[in-house]
Order: sequence, then structure tokens, then C-alpha cells
Amino acid sequence: MQELRDAPLAPLTTFRLGGPARRLLTATTEDEVIAAVGEADERGEPLLLIGGGSNLVIADEGFDGTALRIATRGTTLDGTRLEVAAGENWSETVARTVEAGLAGVECLAGIPGSTGATPIQNVGAYGQEVASVVTEVVAWDRRERRTVVLPAGECGFSYRHSRFKAEPDRHVVLRVRMELEDADGRSAPLRYAETARAMGVETGDRVPLADARETVLKLRSGKGMVLDPEDHDTWSAGSFFTNPVLDDASFAAFLTRAAERLGPDVTPPGFPAGEGHTKTSAAWLIDRAGFTKGYGEGPARISGKHTLALTNRGAARTADLLALAREVRDGVRDAFGITLVNEPVTVGCSL
Repeated sequence: MQELRDAPLAPLTTFRLGGPARRLLTATTEDEVIAAVGEADERGEPLLLIGGGSNLVIADEGFDGTALRIATRGTTLDGTRLEVAAGENWSETVARTVEAGLAGVECLAGIPGSTGATPIQNVGAYGQEVASVVTEVVAWDRRERRTVVLPAGECGFSYRHSRFKAEPDRHVVLRVRMELEDADGRSAPLRYAETARAMGVETGDRVPLADARETVLKLRSGKGMVLDPEDHDTWSAGSFFTNPVLDDASFAAFLTRAAERLGPDVTPPGFPAGEGHTKTSAAWLIDRAGFTKGYGEGPARISGKHTLALTNRGAARTADLLALAREVRDGVRDAFGITLVNEPVTVGCSL
């Protein structure tokens, strides 16, 4: 297991931000992961887990503890059952499922980060989310100090949330098990209108798996959501804010505020989100509050391709990013009475 002292963490994140860790370990096997976690816990030492670094905002001061980079590898496919090590690249995992002719995650192509991180955030995009395919999560239980197998029903999945996110210091994901669909080379039914439009089909239709994946990659690339070291519009965590889910009273109040601000002919987006709740678009709120594509004059700005992505233009510090995030959050709240919530995990800092 590799060990470095006073190790830079910024290169391990998609933001390229954050100070150093007092100690950085890189684990390539499950035994190494468990040993490193156990050692830190026994010493009462702060522990930061790093996968693909696509969902982290680390303070400029760094992390005064042990950062553990999970770099485990391994993929097993048995019919439609897939088991993937936590350290495997998620986008490559999606590509493998498409090559195998299996449907279920093809519209999650291009999402950066590790496979082990996907159930934590219940990663989703373009009408799919990992909760729909995850059957079990194999994890190290730091409280009971043993490996556990958690069925999907015990993972507490909801919109961009899970028990792993609710109890961030309890479990370390080791492997993810999924059940995919053999649909004769076709995708799962398309649930997202933008994807269907781009492919010239109707919502609910199935299309060739490879075509679905390529279409999503093109859509994501057009929004700066596929990593490119040469393009600062991709130096981000993807969507920085989650889409707000409002109860009926809050949504009605929002509609009133929107009509007062934008006029009665403007209809804000609203999507069913369970009984008595409606989801609206964070990107729409940000844009209508005056934070358009490319907003900002400093080293941290809104992406020139998508209002939901906050980006490091190459010379930003975490403080710059947080200042921009607060400006956007507070501006949306003042305009529409809705407080946006950040999707990335903050380490040693907060909004």
C-alpha cells in the first residue's frame, strides 16, 4: 500500500482544488482498504475516503488526517448479474455493460468517479439512477468492524441520497452488485425527454444500447459534463446543486414568486416527486435568478455550457468556488424563496 506524507489532494479531484493531506494512502485490494480504515479508526484519526474525486470540495487548508484513495479493481459478470470493485471507474463500468449487451445504466455514461461512489449518492442522470439496478452493496462496517452485505432495500435509496450518505462514517463500500437486463441489445425504455428527442424517438421507446450511450455522451459533452483536462468548463463536480423537491405548499409559493418576478406567462418546470411533492429544476432557478452561463469574473465561474456546473478556470482556490456557490445560492433564495443544496461533499469547509 502506497503511503505519501503532506500529499497534494487537488490532483485527485475533478475540481483540481484543495490543500494537502497529512497522509495519503492508496489501497489496491480490499484487505488494504480494511486495514487502512481499521488503523485510522483505532487511532481515532480523521479519515477521508477518495474514489474518483468527482464529488469532493476540499478546503484550501487541506485535510489534517489520513486520506485513503480506494483503487481496487475487479469486475465479474455472470449472465445479467454484475459485481464491480469500488475502485473501478464508473464510466468504464457503463461501457462494459453496453459491450455485454446489458441494459440498465447506459444513460449514466460519462459520469465521472468510481463505481463504489455511485450507491452513496444514488447517482442518476437522463432518466436512470443506480438504485434501479443495485441488488447488494458489500461494505466494511466501521462500527461493527466486519464486512456486511446490504440488500438494496436496506440502502435507503432516494433522490441523490442513501444510508451511506446519511451515515458517512459508518460504511466503506467495497463492491457493488447489480442486476441488469438482457433486452437483445436494446436499451431500457428511455425516460428522459431530452434523450428521446435527440434520438428521434418517443419517451418509453427502446433503442440500440450503443446509440443510447453515445447520445448521452454527446449531450453531456455539450454541457461540459464529460471530463477533458484541456477544457476548464469540465473542471467541476458536474451538477453543483441538487434539484429542489418541494411539498405542495412550497411549490405553490414558488409559482407565485416566479409569476411576480417573471410574469404570469412563464411556467416554471415541475415534475412529480412522490405524493404531495414536486421536483423543479435547479438550472432553471439559477438562470432565471440572473446567473447565466459563464457568469463570474474571477477564477471560479459558472460553466459556459451549463448553469448547474461551477468551474475552476485554472487558478481558482476552494475559497473562490465557495464564494461563487454562496452568491448563486443566496441569489436564488432571494429571487424565488428556494434554498439550493450542494451536491458535492465538502471537506473542512462549507457553504
